[in-house]
Amino acid sequence: MTRAALIGLGTMGPGIAATLARAGMAVSCYDVSGAARGNAPAQIAAADDVLARLDVPDRGNGGPVDICESLEACVDGADLVIENVPENLEIKATLFRELGGLISADCIVASDTSGIPISALQKNIPSPGRVVGMHWSNPPHIIPIIEVIAGDETSAATVAWMVETIKGLGLKPVVVKKDVPGFVENRVLYALMRECVDLVEQGVIEAEALDTCVSWGIGYKLSVIGPMALLDVAGLDIYEAVGGYLNKDLSARADVSDYVSAKTGQGMLGMKTGGGIYDYTPEKIATLRAERAAKLVAVRKILDSQAP
Repeated sequence: MTRAALIGLGTMGPGIAATLARAGMAVSCYDVSGAARGNAPAQIAAADDVLARLDVPDRGNGGPVDICESLEACVDGADLVIENVPENLEIKATLFRELGGLISADCIVASDTSGIPISALQKNIPSPGRVVGMHWSNPPHIIPIIEVIAGDETSAATVAWMVETIKGLGLKPVVVKKDVPGFVENRVLYALMRECVDLVEQGVIEAEALDTCVSWGIGYKLSVIGPMALLDVAGLDIYEAVGGYLNKDLSARADVSDYVSAKTGQGMLGMKTGGGIYDYTPEKIATLRAERAAKLVAVRKILDSQAP
């Protein structure tokens, strides 16, 4: 496989494009937004610079990333199409229906959806057996795991092909055995977020203190010892004893917290609007992004150096 087409150049797209290109693929990209297409070259270059700092080998024999002006031009001759459009079932389904008439019957179609079932997406394209979930983690050019999810009609050969392709990128495929909403990473993340938001909303702790607690406590440990292995470290008897009284006191709400909904209702969406949980200036955003990228690069280098 040498030619990849990426549809969608939002938050994740440029990092994915840079990762594919550095691995030696010929990469073309498209977004319905002219602004996104215009901003993409600089964003892809920035992501590639981070990959260089990670010492990722540059096998870029596919040439520079091609930013296309149409969907048809982008997917022409593609072996792999990665869908990265907004997280809306109808938008994605419409794209899949368009792709059906533009790509070859053996082109693999991968969705970077954060949680829409692959089974629902593959109904919208001929040869649904070639549709597979390829869920990257943000930032995609730094976080090395990619979830691979089969829908009801995805062939075993497609899953195996995707696993080997991800390994060829120098990344870590994680096969999700059931097509459940949110897959695995987001289900764990959102369970954690629900409890964190609830603790702040109930006045148990301030947001900044909670971030410190998680980052330097369980976050620090979990980067080295996964949660299932951590059960063995602590002892299953301890988990059973503490879980026996603590689980029933944890947040189990099925809706979204008023703490979050009140802010979204006021247009306070986070960094993209200059304020959310915290306040941001353009200068602070630039500084935070640079600092966080540098820290993530440093942590990944350490973890890579200790890998078996």
